[in-house]
Amino acid sequence: MTADANNPGRVLVTGGASGLGAAVVDAVLKAGGTPVVLDRDISSVSGVKAFEVDVADRLAVEAAVREAAETVGGLDGVVTAAGIDRCGKLADVDATEWEKVIGVNLMGTVSVVRAALPYLKANHGRVITVASTLGKRAVADATAYCASKFGVVGFSHALAAETGGEIGVTTIIPGGMKTRFFDDRTEQYKPQDDSRLNDPANTAQAILFALNQPRGCEVREMLICHEEEGSWP
Repeated sequence: MTADANNPGRVLVTGGASGLGAAVVDAVLKAGGTPVVLDRDISSVSGVKAFEVDVADRLAVEAAVREAAETVGGLDGVVTAAGIDRCGKLADVDATEWEKVIGVNLMGTVSVVRAALPYLKANHGRVITVASTLGKRAVADATAYCASKFGVVGFSHALAAETGGEIGVTTIIPGGMKTRFFDDRTEQYKPQDDSRLNDPANTAQAILFALNQPRGCEVREMLICHEEEGSWP
């Protein structure tokens, strides 16, 4: 890690072009760090290094992570903020779309972390995986999303056990946030009251807190949400 304990260093952010990912990029920049973006659409990204990739494509991820790490001379942190959803009853959601959620949210997280491990181990870096309150509590019409986020929680806990002393692993569990995440949903699956959605900048600050822990101290899991969050507990 960088010599300045308040500087998160070189941080790879998936989904960094929008939503929570963009908020993390902004927080890292303001803290004096060097964010690097991985996203399937980087047209809106400016001022930081960005690489276009679909995190569900493992081979493309391996190449993109390698190029990103080499561009900034290594990695001190990885934040896996890329995520999608496909709402509906299991019988009604097209199987390809259902599996795409698992491909992006779970397998994409795994692929990025696996590709980044050598760089993180070289610097005793940190992985921040982004799960969800729906990785703790299941709801109807969200079988794909819940399966993917429960999977992220399990993967992250197992990774922390496997890599203790080598890298840090934190699972961030955010509640609903004011992002464009809900834009492509049908009306019945959109939040009817966005006053109970958290500002993604708040979640980004929690992520920064985890990234900036002193050597030997790890925040293993953190749940952060609006004070009136409806999906927790």
